[in-house]
Order: sequence, then C-alpha cells, then structure tokens
Amino acid sequence: MSGKANGYLDMELLRFTTAGSVDDGKSTLIGRLLYDSKAIFEDQMEAIENASVNKGEEQVNLALLTDGLRAEREQGITIDVAYRYFATPNRKFIIADTPGHVQYTRNMVTGASTANAALILIDARNGVIEQTRRHAYIASLLQIPHVVVCINKMDLVDFDQETYQKIKNDFKSVAEKLDIKNFYFIPMSARDGDNVVDPSKRCPWYTGKTLLQTLETLPVGEDLNREDARFPVQYVIRPQSDEFHDYRGFAGRVASGEFYVGQEVKVFPGEQTSKVKSINILDEQLEKAIAPQSVSIQLEDEIDISRGSLLSAADNCPKSDQVIDAMICWMSETPMRVRGKYTIKHTSSDVLGMVQEVVNKIDINTLEIADDTAVGLNDIARIKLKTSKPLFYDSYKKNRITGSFIIIDDATNNTVGAGMII
Repeated sequence: MSGKANGYLDMELLRFTTAGSVDDGKSTLIGRLLYDSKAIFEDQMEAIENASVNKGEEQVNLALLTDGLRAEREQGITIDVAYRYFATPNRKFIIADTPGHVQYTRNMVTGASTANAALILIDARNGVIEQTRRHAYIASLLQIPHVVVCINKMDLVDFDQETYQKIKNDFKSVAEKLDIKNFYFIPMSARDGDNVVDPSKRCPWYTGKTLLQTLETLPVGEDLNREDARFPVQYVIRPQSDEFHDYRGFAGRVASGEFYVGQEVKVFPGEQTSKVKSINILDEQLEKAIAPQSVSIQLEDEIDISRGSLLSAADNCPKSDQVIDAMICWMSETPMRVRGKYTIKHTSSDVLGMVQEVVNKIDINTLEIADDTAVGLNDIARIKLKTSKPLFYDSYKKNRITGSFIIIDDATNNTVGAGMII
C-alpha cells in the first residue's frame, strides 16, 4: 500500500481550468472526463442519474457532477469555481471549472491563476465569438502556458471537417495577437464522449490525441522558471532546543530556480550577501532544492531576515521599485479608488500601497482600450501602484509567483484585486 501511496504522491500534477460561453458544455465535458476515466464513485453516478430523471432529461446529465450549488443546478449554469481532483496511471489533475458569464470574470481569473493549461470550449455551431476572445485574452494575460481549444458539439454539425478547420483558423488569428505560447485543437462531442477519453470513430479525418491523452502528455516541467533563484521567506525557525541550540533556518517555498549548499545568495531588503549553509526538509538534509519545493534554508552569516524577506542568487537579482506598472483584475463590487490606500500582498510580504493612476482600461469584450478609466467589478486595467516600501519582483511574464500580487481593502479585509506586474 505504501508503495502505491508513494507512487501517487510522486506523480506529476497538472492544474487546468475550463473556460467557455454559457451552454458550450464545460461542465458536461468535465463530467465526461471523470466518467470515462472511471474517476467517479457508483453512488455519485447513481445520484446524478436520479437527478437527471427528476429533471425529465432523456439521458444522464454529466454536468450535474460539477454544478454542485443548488442555484447552479436550477439555472443550468456554473456560478462558482468548482475544483475537482482525479488521477490516471500517468498523472494527477486538479480541474477548476469556471463560469462563462462576463459578470464572473473574477471567478475565471481566480481559477486560472495557478493553472498549467486552459481548456477553451467553442460550440462548433457558433465558432469563435466575443466570449472566446475574452477567455483567450485572460489566458494570455495570466500567461497560462498551454491552451487546449476544445471544439465541442461536433455531433451537431455532422463532424464536418471544414467547420473544424474554419474555427481553428479563426482562433489562430486571435492567438497570434495575444501572445499565447502553445495551443492545441481537438474536435469532440462531450455529451457522447467523442475524443474526450476515447478516440472518435465519427471523425476519421482527425488523427491527433484525445483530450485525456493531451492532458497526460503536456510538458508541465517546462512551465517552471528554472533560471532565476527566488525564495520568499515565510517563517523563521528557531527550535530553542538543546539538539538545535544555534539553529536559525528560514522556511518557505522555492518560487523559481534552485538553491544549493555553498551557493552565494543575496538577501532583500538590505542586499547583504551570504552562502547557503544547509537545506532541510523536516530532518532530512538536501544538497539542493528546486521549485516548487518547501524547505528550510540556513545561511552561514547572521543576517536580519524575517517573514517577507527574499533570497536570490547573488549574481541574478530581482528588480526593486516602489512604483509598479501592472495589469489588474478588479474583484470587488466597490469600485477602485484612485489615490486610495490598500494593502498589497506580494509573495510573503505585506506593504501599504496606493493606486497612483489608471493608465487605461480594457474593454474585455472587444479587447480594445475602453473610453473611461473607472475600474469596477470584473474590469481589467493597467495601473501604476505606489508602495510604502520597495517590492522585490520579476515581471509576471518571467515569473508568475514573484510577478503577481493581490490588493486587500483594509476596511473590510476583502481581496479586491489581483495584479500581474508588467
């Protein structure tokens, strides 16, 4: 049993998000993926079979597997971000099923922020529409490394190859303008299971991978930044015990790159240099730690380091500034206050900040610059942020961890914005 458990723990994890317009079949697709890969229990299947009968539906509605809220089931739409976990013999998966409505843009940003891949669903009857462009824009804004375009409901256009090719060409022209790195196209029917887990016999002209094969073989390891060694300190470990009388370690997660014993590092703020004395996971000593491992690092010199400090390789340092240029998604019903003060949470540090100006706002339906600069719920804008202390950061494009931050309203303690440093 322990061998099996270790095998599961050591398996590579892929996080992916789903995006698509209402009724494009996102929840049905996830239900089909879970059902055909045998990742649901008999009692779950029985429950959705009964629910489908009660709703008077002709066949089992697999969307009910993910639309867990009562309001979602009643309306037949996804409202909240639903996370689902499953595994195949090759890989573990976390799915973020996000809503398609424009008024739930913040939910999509939340679900996609940690994703390695985005599944963008397109209804084969409608082709690339306004919402498709919006979802592609958010995927590019969040620098999601892989975009899988699921051209769904192909059964309703008789698996016509020309229809598939036209949608493929239309999406490519959108992707070229948006800096989407890797994209893949799959014709499918989520309702019937064509090309989801098993290859379809109804479109012999498609010889590519099924959706599950694609998800199992996406190169996840390449998504991490291996070059820039960054370690935000979360906690200082002082055991105060006889065995570890003088031990002073710094606990945190390696955000990117690698750290090794003997490496010369620089500490921010302060910019003092030292060398790595030891690296530990619990009572195990390591020669090196790589992203995204959580470890404790001990340095050779006594340096004032606390939560919010950042270690980097001495010859490869982050940028440092108090005026930050960033894209943000606003997540609060209370509009953004220009010159208003907020708390900025960046890696493990909290600093006071002020929105200096709104440079511009994006109309997320047309992807053009909007006429006004008032930023409200679900808006995406470019802003200048002034912080009370310097942030030590990389651009979001280079490093999704040190390049991102959240904005907190001190009055309510609510997260009101998510930001990506340009």
